[in-house]
Order: sequence, then C-alpha cells, then structure tokens
Amino acid sequence: MDQENSKPRQQLERRDWIEAALDVLADQGLDGLRVEALAKGFKVTKGSFYWHFKDRQDLLAAVLETWKEGRIRDVSRQSAATPGHEREQLHRVIDIYSTARNRKGVWIELAVRDWARHDAAAAVVVEEVDAWRLDCTRRLFVACGFSEDEAKSRSLLLYAYVFGQSLMAFDRQDAKISELRERITERILGN
Repeated sequence: MDQENSKPRQQLERRDWIEAALDVLADQGLDGLRVEALAKGFKVTKGSFYWHFKDRQDLLAAVLETWKEGRIRDVSRQSAATPGHEREQLHRVIDIYSTARNRKGVWIELAVRDWARHDAAAAVVVEEVDAWRLDCTRRLFVACGFSEDEAKSRSLLLYAYVFGQSLMAFDRQDAKISELRERITERILGN
C-alpha cells in the first residue's frame, strides 16, 4: 500500500467549502465556481460536497450569505464610535478603506457585483450590503451635526471614493498620495 493512499482523508466542514468557493470567486468569477473543481482542489469526491450542500445553488446561497455577513460585520465594527468622537471615526473609516489594499477582498467584491448583474438573489444581497454601509456612515455624519440629506450625500461620496480608488492605480503615480488622501477626506468631512 503506498503512503499517499494510507493517509486519512481530510475532514472538511461546510465552512471549508464556502471559503474555497470565495477563493475561486475571487480568482475566476462565478463561472469558475464548479463543484467538481472544488472537490478536485480538496482531493475529495463530490460526495463530500453533497454531505454539506444540497446542490451548487445551496453553496451559492451560502457564499452570498457569508459575504453579506462579513461585510456588515466589518463596516459595523469600523463605523462604531464613542459618542463625541464620530468625526475621528469617519476619518478612520476613510483611512482604513482607502489605504488598505486587500486585493482578494476587492476581487470578491467585484465578482459578487458582477454576479448581481445577472442574478436577482445576488442583487438583493448587494443592495442590502450597500444600504447597510451607507447607513452606518450616514449615522456618523448625522452625529457630527449634518442634516439627514447632507449626511446621505456625504455617505455616498465617502463610499464612491473608497471603492472607486480601490479599483485605480493612481497611488503609484502620485508621490504625495497621503496629502491627496487628506485633502479628499477633508472635502468629504468638511463643514
């Protein structure tokens, strides 16, 4: 008996399949997300997959839910502020999301948004995440004394900036990128 066949099989959990699916989604998009390919990557049979999921659609629903929960948890944590320190927290939110370059996270975000262009269930999840993101920062702007309408506008501007710049390579072209970010932040937060 050869050594490779004598090794115990990897015990996979539902979460392992979801994480692998998110990796594939980041690298290959929704079209690359196939049960056979995932099973092959784990060196297991498709039967292992079906132990945890009814079908591919069940996996896709779990991927969307995991993405949604993670995005809502992250923005909730990042936008939580001690009363009286909302402006500092807004600075922090802009700084975190405009300087952190989690390429995998950006690619997953793009893949989910592309998926939402063709799938109603994915579109609903993206809308929920966007609404949550905008509401979290809107509340911070209101706490800073801005009107409801102004807070909504600034929240949208904040997210347009952080997501837009995450798709661009302008930071490699500007030696004074930190000064530029600060000027943009002041325009978003200014009175």
